[in-house]
Amino acid sequence: MPRLQSTLLLVALSCLAGPLHADVVDDLVAATMKEQKIPGLAIAIVRDGQPVRVQGYGLANVELQAPVTADTIFQSGSVGKQFTAAGVLLLVEEGKLGLDDPLSLHFPGVPSAWHRIRVRHLLGHTSGLKDLGDEEFDLRRDFTEEQLLEMMKKLPLEFEPGTQWSYSNSGYVVLGLLTSKLFGKHWSEFQRERVFAPLGMTTTRMISDAAIVPNRADGYQLAKDGTLQNQDWVSPTANSTADGALYFTVKDLAAWETGLRARRLLNTTSYDAWWTPVALTPGVTYPYGFGWFLGDQRGRPTVEHSGSWQGFKTMVARYVEDGLTVVVLANLASARPDVIAQEIASLVDADLRLPDPAKPRAEASPARAERLRGVLAAFAGSRPSPDMGRGLAATASGSAREAGQRRGVADQLASLKSFAWLEDDDLTARPLERRGERVTRIAHYALESKSGRRVVRFYLTAEGRVADFASAQR
Repeated sequence: MPRLQSTLLLVALSCLAGPLHADVVDDLVAATMKEQKIPGLAIAIVRDGQPVRVQGYGLANVELQAPVTADTIFQSGSVGKQFTAAGVLLLVEEGKLGLDDPLSLHFPGVPSAWHRIRVRHLLGHTSGLKDLGDEEFDLRRDFTEEQLLEMMKKLPLEFEPGTQWSYSNSGYVVLGLLTSKLFGKHWSEFQRERVFAPLGMTTTRMISDAAIVPNRADGYQLAKDGTLQNQDWVSPTANSTADGALYFTVKDLAAWETGLRARRLLNTTSYDAWWTPVALTPGVTYPYGFGWFLGDQRGRPTVEHSGSWQGFKTMVARYVEDGLTVVVLANLASARPDVIAQEIASLVDADLRLPDPAKPRAEASPARAERLRGVLAAFAGSRPSPDMGRGLAATASGSAREAGQRRGVADQLASLKSFAWLEDDDLTARPLERRGERVTRIAHYALESKSGRRVVRFYLTAEGRVADFASAQR
C-alpha cells in the first residue's frame, strides 16, 4: 500500500470514535491469531459506507509463505446467503416471483408438502425442510441441478412451514435452483450480472477449484494434535450451491457495505423485508431476516451473518444505528471471526465493549440467577417454563440442529462449575424486540463447565421472563 494511502487510513481510523489507533487493532488481531492458531486473516472497517481500513494479516498460503493482503480471495461460507437473498428479492421486484408463491408454482410435480412452502419460508429458514446432511448429500460426488432438485424433493419436513425456525442450507440450495430456473442461466451468473457487477464487487464469484484465481487463499484445519492441515476436498457441485459457495475479498465486502448503506440495490419494500424478523405463529417472531441474523451488541442492533466452509470462517457484522460495519475473514476452520469482529467494534466504540467473562461480579439477585438456570434446564429438557416468554416456550422445531443445541446446554449444566453474573444492559429507554416480546434488560452470565467457558445473554421482559437467550464460547 502506498505510504500516503496507508497514512490516510490510519488517520481515518483514529477518528472513528474516541482515542482509537491502528496499532490497537493490530495488537488485537495478532494476539487472537496466535491464540487461535489462525494462519491468515483479513479485516475491513467501514464507517457510514466508507472504508476506513482494509487490511490483511498472516499467510494466505502457508506452504508458499504467501501473505494475506486486501486482495486475498477467501471463501464465503454462509455469508453468501445474504447475496442469494438479495438476488431473490430482485426477482420479486421484477415480478418474476412473489414472496408468498408456493414452490409448486415454479416446480411442477413436487411433493405435496411443497405446496405449503412459500418462497419467504426458504429465505427465513421457516420452511421446515430438513437441513442437508451427509446421508443426503455426498460431498465427494457431482450432481446436475436436476439431480439436486430431486434430492431436495426427498427431504422430509421437520415442522409445518411458517410455524418454527430452524437453519436450513437446503432452503438456500432450492433458492439457487429457483433463481437458475427463472433467469435461464446458473444462479451465479445472475448474481454476477445483477448484484456483484453493479456494486463494483470485481472479485466475487462462485468457487472453482479448476479456475486460475489470482490471490486465492488456502483453507486450513487443525488436527487433533493441534497441527495445521489443508482443508478436505469436496466435489465441484458442493462448491456450486447458493447456500454459500462464493469467493470474495474484504475489498469487495467493503464495496458491498457501501452499496447497502446507500441502498443502491433494492427498493425500500425489499430492504424492509430483508431486515425484518421472520413471523412464526401470531405475535411470535425469530431474530432472522432473509439471509441475515438480527442481533445486538450491548443492546445496540446488529444485522450480521457468519460463514463456515472448507477451512474458512467469515463474519460480516453491521452496527446499523452506528453506521459501523466490521468484516473478518479467516482461513482456519476453528477460527472465531465473530468474536474478533465484536472486539474490533468495541475498540471503535467503547459502548459496544462486551463484559469480561473472567471478571464476574457479586450477584445482586441470587434468586434471579436460579430462575435463569432453571430456564436453561427447561430448554435442555424440551420443557416450557413459566419463566420463559411465549416464543421461547413454544420452540419445538424437532430439527437435528435444535436437538444438538438442547444437548449442548444439558451437557454444560451436567458438568457445571460456576454460573456467575457479569453485567446487565438496561434497555428501558430503548427496548428491543426479541421473539415478539419487548425486552427491557439483557443479563450477561459466565457459564463454566467441562467443555469450557461460555457467556450467556438472557433477554428479559419487564416482568422478568426470558424472551430468548444466546450462548457463545469466550
